[in-house]
Amino acid sequence: MGKFVRVEAAGPVATIRLLRPTISGADPVLPAELAEAAERVGSDRAVRAVILTGGRRIFGSGADIAAMAGCTPAEVDAYTARLHTGFAAIAAIPKPVVAAIAGFALGGGLELALCADFRVAGAGAVLGLPEIGLGIIPGTGGTQRLPRLVGPARAKHLIMTGRQLDAAEALRIGLVDEVVPDAEVHACAQRLAERFTEGPTAALAAAKQAVDEALDRPLAEGLDLERHRFAALFATADQREGLRAHLAGEPPRFLGH
Repeated sequence: MGKFVRVEAAGPVATIRLLRPTISGADPVLPAELAEAAERVGSDRAVRAVILTGGRRIFGSGADIAAMAGCTPAEVDAYTARLHTGFAAIAAIPKPVVAAIAGFALGGGLELALCADFRVAGAGAVLGLPEIGLGIIPGTGGTQRLPRLVGPARAKHLIMTGRQLDAAEALRIGLVDEVVPDAEVHACAQRLAERFTEGPTAALAAAKQAVDEALDRPLAEGLDLERHRFAALFATADQREGLRAHLAGEPPRFLGH
């Protein structure tokens, strides 16, 4: 168990759990533990999907404001860079990642949830990026990942007003993918994650990477990236099994390689 992050393995679904709600790079341990957790689940061939979660009342909150009060721009830049490294490692896990959001996901907490591929929220969840009220802006991905999810105009409105959303509105604008009773958040995330555990692991990773890596590229480059990843999958056992099963009229039995 780490100081801030714990990895819980349960068959083909692993859970990365935040043990403390405050998400700050002022203590370099948190970013390092996020990166270590991402490496652990990403490299474990027995793990085929991942859940990212926090506590029952707080998924994650922003940085320690009191600790930030006396920081210089250089100090803030240094610890934000550490957080970017940890968050990027979570976003790059080559497997489907489902964020299970219970309670508050504010500031850095929401920014971390945005690193997941899918988000399940409890009906009582509260989400937002309130940094503008402190005279600052989101610093660990909020201005970049949120517009890619909900569109630039809506993201600007949320960031520039700092207002908080309930789960119903978050679902309506596409910030979360499903809303369930608070007590069922983790179970719902588990069911969603399990849908991927019998899938073709390499193809799922290729689909995730093709989408994510092409977002900032011209269409022609994205199409080339897609083509190369598509062709590479013809060297995998799961591709051969998928085509065999299709031609035989049988459900495929993917082994994950």
